[in-house]
Amino acid sequence: MKIWSEFRNPQYVQGLVEQIRQRANGRQITLMEVCGTHTMAIHRFGLRKLLPENIELLSGPGCPVCVTPNDYLDRAIALSQIPDVIITTFGDMVKVPGSYSSLEKEQASGGDVRIVYSPLDALEIARQNPDKKVIFLGVGFETTTPTVATVLKMAIEQKLKNFYVLSAHKLIPPAMAALMQTEQSRKGEVKTRVQVDGFLCPGHVSAIIGSEPYRFLAEQYGKACVVTGFEPLDILQAISMLVEQIVTDKPAVAIQYRRVVRPEGNPQALSLLEEMFEVEDTIWRGIGSIPQSGLKIREQFGNLDAAKQIEVEIPPSVEPKGCICGLILQGLKKPVDCPLFAVHCTPESPVGACMVSSEGTCAAYYKYGE
Repeated sequence: MKIWSEFRNPQYVQGLVEQIRQRANGRQITLMEVCGTHTMAIHRFGLRKLLPENIELLSGPGCPVCVTPNDYLDRAIALSQIPDVIITTFGDMVKVPGSYSSLEKEQASGGDVRIVYSPLDALEIARQNPDKKVIFLGVGFETTTPTVATVLKMAIEQKLKNFYVLSAHKLIPPAMAALMQTEQSRKGEVKTRVQVDGFLCPGHVSAIIGSEPYRFLAEQYGKACVVTGFEPLDILQAISMLVEQIVTDKPAVAIQYRRVVRPEGNPQALSLLEEMFEVEDTIWRGIGSIPQSGLKIREQFGNLDAAKQIEVEIPPSVEPKGCICGLILQGLKKPVDCPLFAVHCTPESPVGACMVSSEGTCAAYYKYGE
């Protein structure tokens, strides 16, 4: 792929920026990207600074590590304290503070916490340690869940008795619906939770679920939606498409990322999810309980569910004082609005999850100097 000539060409970038400027024609427009990888790309390539001042970009709940609530972390930490348990997890989860500790601290205290790059690595660790209970922390959106479903099937086929998943898998469209919940102000005005005109819909998630699950945003709420990729020209073209929908008052669901995303998604991956998981209400950090937004292991595969098979006492969960990660995840605040940002909360000593994850909004602001 000719990345530099086709997707990062400065001349094309400037042309799209000018197109956005002309289409918006001074109108104030607020857009939200609902993907942590988009958030990082926007900051990395300095796209906010290139856009006209009347185009505002907000970051939403698109970081799976960030939206994982403390009670899940506290359970994982408690499980890591059991002598015959091995916790396997992606690297981002290790430094996220729970209520009283973190997996990094437990690892330093002797807990067997191992960073893996795939659930397949966790399965191999289970094969190599038959006398240990190996738990994979299943944190992620629709993008990574099919891989976990595959590994669950493999564990069944290989008759592994010591492999478990602690599921915190979440679904993006219900979270976007939650952001559209309305409330009545003191003046009697009915407003949605967050004020946006359109959404940059996630590319990786949409490669699995397609574009159709976002249609309610256009039809019920009149919000423009464009599924986009992650290169500068991808994102700027999607913004231009969104602006066109907004100024012409023709909200729709469009796909800019056609080289990867199809309207129907990936039927094979969706079938696998349906086979191994079922939908449930679940808690999102900062947002609360969102109906039908989580995935739990189906009852018939409950022998692989760590939450059911391994009992552990969990202390009451508490949130870090002063952290506004929850408000940032809703697009209601920005990292610079937090008094802890870059002072008491840094990547080396994080207070909240939004500073820890490689897809976190606070981490993006900190790393790229905003």
